Amino acid sequence: MAEAAEGRHELVAFGVVSMRARGHVEAALRDLDVEPRIVALPPSAHVWRTIWSRAGYPPVERFSGPLDVFHFSDWMYPAQRAGLRSTLIHDLVPLHFPDLVHARTRRQNLAKYKHAAQTCDVIVVNSEYTANDVAEHLEFPRERIVVARPGVDERFTPDGPRHEEDEPYVLMLSPAEPRKNFDRLADAVDLVRARRRELQLVAPDWVDDEQLPALYRGAAVFAYPSLFEGFGMPIIEAMACGAPTVASAHPSLDEASGAAAVRADPDDAEAIAAAIREALERREELVPAGIRHAGRFTWRAAGESFLAGYEGASA
Repeated sequence: MAEAAEGRHELVAFGVVSMRARGHVEAALRDLDVEPRIVALPPSAHVWRTIWSRAGYPPVERFSGPLDVFHFSDWMYPAQRAGLRSTLIHDLVPLHFPDLVHARTRRQNLAKYKHAAQTCDVIVVNSEYTANDVAEHLEFPRERIVVARPGVDERFTPDGPRHEEDEPYVLMLSPAEPRKNFDRLADAVDLVRARRRELQLVAPDWVDDEQLPALYRGAAVFAYPSLFEGFGMPIIEAMACGAPTVASAHPSLDEASGAAAVRADPDDAEAIAAAIREALERREELVPAGIRHAGRFTWRAAGESFLAGYEGASA
């Protein structure tokens, strides 16, 4: 958003963080043209964010100064004196799949959803699917929901180091998260291996940001058979790195996939296996199509969507 503002707006990054996390926040903001105001509080930022959100006092302007728009995070939503009120909702996973998230995460998100629906002038989401989901389930006016699709970071390109394994691999991320559907993907890869014994499954639980592009580049196929997403960011990251991509056919992944991914029913291991075989066979076609598709998603465009939504709500 800082790039999209281009001097037309003053941006203030304000946050309550723990003493330990302050350095990470400062590092993340270091190269951005924003004025940071960081309040570090012991013993736990979570405790202070929760208390402030529930108390409704003092207003955020006590720390941020006067503002035209206040955009709050998932975990903190203090009151404000004036200006537009906005938040970002990534997805409604805690609402649709309560058993797949930590109980505290579910409580916090449901409280945030209720508060946002009651107090916000604008809710920003990352896909048309999530916009319609929020409008339906939170009963929030669709015309006040802004779609700002996420951008692809510049490090995700086809050029650069490639991760190497002894054999070609299907890459999956976050296998420990039930919603990502690891067991069914593992069954699908076993089916493919009946004729392609060399193929293996690489499923990292956590990957350093600097290592992730190399993993994408080295993959024979990137597979994302998720049961539900708000957008599906890894899909466009993988495409940007030149990985043929298999994605769930659930409509929440339609915008991320476009026409550049091979889609499969996430509940059907045979269908996922067939999609992996197709992606392997169509590599020469899918790689350039994926790079072109991923190129449509930029952070500048996302920032412009935020600003246009605020300007429209102010008119």
